[in-house]
Amino acid sequence: MTKLSVNINKIATLRNARGGNVPSVTQVAMDLERFGAQGITIHPRPDQRHITRKDVYDLKPLVKTEFNIEGNPQSAFVEMVLEVKPEQVTLVPDADDAITSNAGWDCEKNLTFLKSVISKFKNEGIRTSIFLDPNPEMVKFAAETGTDRIELYTEFYAKNYPKDKEEAIKSYIETAIEAEKYGLGINAGHDLSLDNLKYFSDHIPNLLEVSIGHALISEALYLGLENTVQIYLKRLAKW
Repeated sequence: MTKLSVNINKIATLRNARGGNVPSVTQVAMDLERFGAQGITIHPRPDQRHITRKDVYDLKPLVKTEFNIEGNPQSAFVEMVLEVKPEQVTLVPDADDAITSNAGWDCEKNLTFLKSVISKFKNEGIRTSIFLDPNPEMVKFAAETGTDRIELYTEFYAKNYPKDKEEAIKSYIETAIEAEKYGLGINAGHDLSLDNLKYFSDHIPNLLEVSIGHALISEALYLGLENTVQIYLKRLAKW
């Protein structure tokens, strides 16, 4: 079964809008695990507009499933991840002022840099994943970085799913098949939702994990957090 890791950035955004500690990021993380989530994802940014550095350190001893920290591997981020030692680090090439992640790595152009950063994490026993566009030709360069997994950037799929789901997923299937040839694990994330997740999960081979935040938290406003997590797990189930 594909694991569900819940990104809790939106919880931190809501908290920061008012100040104080409501809603509590740490409490929501523990509740999500209790509701069935198999991982907690956070994406701390340099401006700390949602997840703060304090959140990262506060969450580490509390997360009992899989702790996944996403971010651009700038020096401060790398140092923090090496100190916290999460189960997984996901490297994303987003600019400091990006509203949200908007592109995967050009692994060919950034090969030397990614090799260097990834080796630091792997030396500390931290599993690595790198954000990748659905481009089969980029997979061989991703493999050369030494990463354990790739995370398929699924905005294109989600945007085009309502119009032509078969065409929307085609390049993702091709990329996943190519990744299997190189022994890379496959994660996925960005704009996956209750509407489009099952089709994606059913058609992507070796899909180990999905990271979902914005849609899940938005849907929970109507359905409730515990119920929403359970529905997502059913979407991912293989019968």
